[in-house]
Amino acid sequence: MRAGRLQVRVSAAPVDGEANERLMRILARELAVPVASLVLTRGLTSRDKDVLVRAAAARHAGLISRFETRAD
Repeated sequence: MRAGRLQVRVSAAPVDGEANERLMRILARELAVPVASLVLTRGLTSRDKDVLVRAAAARHAGLISRFETRAD
C-alpha cells in the first residue's frame, strides 16, 4: 500500500482491456471472492483505478488487514 492505496502491477498490456481483466483476476484470487464480486468503478483507461468489492461486510476488515500486513 502506498498513500492508502493498494498498488498492483500486472504484466498484461493495456490493450483491449487485457490489463484491467488481469487486475480483476488478481484481486479476486487474493481476496478469495468471485470476479463477479468486483466492479471497476473508475479508471477504465487510467493507471489509477477504483474497484468496488462486493463482499460480506464482516470480511472487509480482514481483507484490508491482509494487504496492509504485506506492505510492511
